[in-house]
Amino acid sequence: MITLKGNNIYLRALEPEDLEFIYKIENDENIWEVSNTQTPYSKFLIRQYLENAHQDIYEAKQLRLAICKNNSNEAIGLIDLFDFDPKNKRAGIGVIIQNETDRNNGFGKEALSLLIDYSFLQLQLHQLFANIDTQNEPSISLFTTFGFEKIGVKKDWNFNKKSFQDEALFQLIHHLK
Repeated sequence: MITLKGNNIYLRALEPEDLEFIYKIENDENIWEVSNTQTPYSKFLIRQYLENAHQDIYEAKQLRLAICKNNSNEAIGLIDLFDFDPKNKRAGIGVIIQNETDRNNGFGKEALSLLIDYSFLQLQLHQLFANIDTQNEPSISLFTTFGFEKIGVKKDWNFNKKSFQDEALFQLIHHLK
């Protein structure tokens, strides 16, 4: 699908071969804060998830895609639409690049650009939103680059090891021309 191919990366549907990659991401405690995860996932549960990944976004109310470099089919990250609400034409969006060495190379930015375009042009959504820890400057910078605006702060929203952290709600509205 040309819609989901960029200059350096492309987005693809999840495959059964992504089991180990997703297992590593879902069980990486270093990113649990970003994904609001508190418990590990078993390979059994991830395998079940992958078996149902064929459901379209209208059925599953979410869409998770693998981020791959153009010269490889191996995933380097994941990008998601979640809390899909077709009636109100909105969805949440999140992105993660697994390895530190692949971060800050523009892969997340390109993936986000592709999924924003897909969301507005193909899915005909009116708005996207992102929940971001107020201390997560790289994510805030990434999303605001695309015009996401901070519309509110949820005080003491997430507990992080020793203290509560605020979480900001960012929103991007697609204005038809």
